[in-house]
Amino acid sequence: MGLRQGGLAVVLLVAFGFSEARRLGLTTLQTAALWPTDTNVPPPGSPSLVQAQAKPLPQNSLPAFLLQDSMNFQSQQVLQGPSKLLTWHYPPVPQVTRPPPVQFEPQQPVQVQAVAVECNDNSIYVEVKKDLFGTGIVIDPSVLTLGGCAVQGEDSDAQVFILQSELHDCNSSLRLTQDELVYSFTLAYASMPISPGVPIARTSSAAVSLECHYPRLHNVSSNALLPAWIPYASTEFGQEHLVFSLRLMMDDWVYERPSNQYYLGDLINIEASVMQYYHVPLRLFVDRCVATAVPDVNAVPRYPFIDNYGCMLDAKLTGSKSQYLPQTQADRLQFQLEAFLFHEDTSGFIYITCQLKVNAASSPVDAEHKACSFSNNGWAAMYGGNQLCSCCDSSCDMASRKGRDLSSEDLYIKEVTLGPFTVKEDL
Repeated sequence: MGLRQGGLAVVLLVAFGFSEARRLGLTTLQTAALWPTDTNVPPPGSPSLVQAQAKPLPQNSLPAFLLQDSMNFQSQQVLQGPSKLLTWHYPPVPQVTRPPPVQFEPQQPVQVQAVAVECNDNSIYVEVKKDLFGTGIVIDPSVLTLGGCAVQGEDSDAQVFILQSELHDCNSSLRLTQDELVYSFTLAYASMPISPGVPIARTSSAAVSLECHYPRLHNVSSNALLPAWIPYASTEFGQEHLVFSLRLMMDDWVYERPSNQYYLGDLINIEASVMQYYHVPLRLFVDRCVATAVPDVNAVPRYPFIDNYGCMLDAKLTGSKSQYLPQTQADRLQFQLEAFLFHEDTSGFIYITCQLKVNAASSPVDAEHKACSFSNNGWAAMYGGNQLCSCCDSSCDMASRKGRDLSSEDLYIKEVTLGPFTVKEDL
């Protein structure tokens, strides 16, 4: 046991003597120095215990290459040592497969092929498929109208309803352009319950605008051309031809409104006008206006908001902002109607039918020829004195009155329908 301890001390001295060599990585001496003292087995590959007790060599007898800077030598050994390529890498990002976009095509309220129109020299002929919406459900012909005119027949083989009208009938409107005469009609279908005992509907309301275009200054028939001179009968007819219209206008009252959609509380700008040709100057009046949910002036519900020869009743009945605007042109009359909805009607469609009339602009105004608005708890006339409106709360009918001025007789009276336009609830 003592021999082992002495030998271990000698080995430790030799290890400290060869400090430079130890720093150079001489594994033999390191293994001997670190081997535990209580074992009888020398370290693998190490010299025997007797060899480990040899005297240390003088430092000056060490080779020169062992005396160089050990740190520099170790650095070179590290840099020149074998290297191993890095084989680890980030795992690949999984590819997310997105489903193809869904091709969504909203169903149109009316099929393009469901309505066929033929414009003749003086009439319009319309065919409407019984399955108007392409849902397999036959529509009710009793609520299908052309400008308020009912269905006139049907073709069972072709499965169509037939409607036809003269160009000047069924609430048509005429628009003149530089090159054309355009007659416009409204084909309307009002949604109805399936049966009186089942208060639900399987189809929606619809309105389709139909137009017939005719070139101006050209013959529209196959007959021979008329002579260049104009007979007296044609001149007389031209003098009696007047074109009445109702239009939705922009807020500047210069351009026609391109959209027919409103919200509750909006003011609907409406302009009534007459186009005259060879007449003396005329003044336009609005006797009465009725709003309905379908293009039938006698339908229920109905709301007469102008009545009694030009009295704007809506402002007095509901406290709305409905009013006439001051008349600046005798052949035009402008008024505003505050948007509303019929109770328990979900279609939102509004039709307005007004009775328009004209007389000579030089004729005096009276109780049957006026335009009165209600504001500040009183009636005010848009032209003439306010006393013209004093009868708005009673009756303005002058038929039984004596001494009526014949110069104020009406020259022409016509009913004109505007619509449909839609009114929606506030967002």
